[in-house]
Amino acid sequence: MEVRFWGVRGSIASPGPDTAEVGGNTSSVEVTCGQTRILLDAGTGIRSLGDSLMKDGATDATLLLSHHHWDHIQGLPFFVPLYLPDSKLKIVGAALDGTSLEGTLRAQMRSPNFPVRFDELGSRPELVEVASGARFRVGEAIVTTAKLNHPGGVMAYRIEHRGRSVVYATDTEHFACVDPALEQLADGADVLIYDSQYTPEEYRGDMGPSKVGWGHSTFAAAARAADSARVGNLVLFHHDPKRSDTEVNEIEDRARKLFVSTVAAREGAVIELDPVARAA
Repeated sequence: MEVRFWGVRGSIASPGPDTAEVGGNTSSVEVTCGQTRILLDAGTGIRSLGDSLMKDGATDATLLLSHHHWDHIQGLPFFVPLYLPDSKLKIVGAALDGTSLEGTLRAQMRSPNFPVRFDELGSRPELVEVASGARFRVGEAIVTTAKLNHPGGVMAYRIEHRGRSVVYATDTEHFACVDPALEQLADGADVLIYDSQYTPEEYRGDMGPSKVGWGHSTFAAAARAADSARVGNLVLFHHDPKRSDTEVNEIEDRARKLFVSTVAAREGAVIELDPVARAA
């Protein structure tokens, strides 16, 4: 099982010299489970991911969308395999905030926003809507869903393969306690990828306006969730677009004092998980 990060930024892409080390593309993560390829979200990072996939011939992949906010779908029209008839693509997501998955994807590829309509895509992707608590197979992997706390709704995913597990929980706001839905979904996971857009000081409003109710979490809440769910490794994700490389490094250091096995997500970073050996 391999996890590769193509976009780690939140809210809006933020390229530039101050973000070059961590990366400025919005959410896009690739998880490979044997021969099965699962993509998580379609922020601007999915453009480079698509270019990489083109080197291996026809693409066969399933895209899991956490929700429909712009920074999580805006890269999809620039995902080249979407246009090719020999691509085999499935797009999975929830109907959120009164809008269907299909309606969302069609709307963003409609004039005057984009020159190519969804109906004109060569790959003819299969669209599948899922509800919270669903459990289904994607090739060699098993996927479980849980709805978390974000304006308009958001879906988190647990991906399991050969005794290993990765949980993707972006764009969620913590409660006074660890979200029971998240704790259950992430229980014992090898890797928890978690929204850590704010520092506790920013969230409280010690500097500038309070971020309470904005739908995002902090590295401190991430550490509490990781500890409560007994996860192996915590990945801080969805970095604030204003956050410089130096500041991300500082947050990573602070988080490690709360949960030792913590790393900040960076574009190009890879996490490899060997399969769990079965008892003879």
